[in-house]
Amino acid sequence: MELQSAIFNEWRHLFKLDPDREISDERLDAICMSGTDAIIVGGSSGVTFDNTVDLMSRIRRYEVPCALEVSSEEAAVPGFDHYFIPLVLNTDKAEWLAGRQIQALRKFGAFIPWENTSAEGYLILNGDAEAAKLTSATSSLDAEGVTAHIYMADRLMRLPVIYMEYSGKFGDMELVKRAKSMVTGARVFYGGGIDNADKARAAANAAHTVIVGNIIYDDLEAALSTVEAVRHVQQQ
Repeated sequence: MELQSAIFNEWRHLFKLDPDREISDERLDAICMSGTDAIIVGGSSGVTFDNTVDLMSRIRRYEVPCALEVSSEEAAVPGFDHYFIPLVLNTDKAEWLAGRQIQALRKFGAFIPWENTSAEGYLILNGDAEAAKLTSATSSLDAEGVTAHIYMADRLMRLPVIYMEYSGKFGDMELVKRAKSMVTGARVFYGGGIDNADKARAAANAAHTVIVGNIIYDDLEAALSTVEAVRHVQQQ
């Protein structure tokens, strides 16, 4: 566990870039030089080997660590610092928890850099998000439901990362805080609706790691302001 989690255990702020969305060299330069702890590459749809390789090669011109969220076999590109394998926890569709992953492991298991690969348990909590529709996630979890999923992910499955994803809207920080207070080994990632410094601070107070995505493409200055905001929140 220590070897797996070492690279991201101190990450507080991440920018998430989607290979299927265009980003200019100038905007990418600002993101990579912003002081963020790392860049994570991933998306819910339209992610291919070619667009993932292209984005990675552009990020690799900078010293910032770069991780890949492997959402499909086609996007399994070598050369990243770390790999996250998503497991959707709050779905009754087994293919999103173990089906697709097993299929990929049958083909590529012997070639995976296991020392740089971690499972990432997703709780998708915005029913309107593309990822929720794609995976048939049960997104309307109450506090009791979230608690049960955290027990499963942290205590039973011993996952190193639990990603609370509200993609497209700002989530319930009390639920995120509850998750963070419960975990014994997992790191709680939060993503969704962070479009200014105030929301970034609130998320940083609730989660271990804050992930900023969509606002990069809509308002670069607002995105950049989240780095400093998170940095000034003391880890609890």
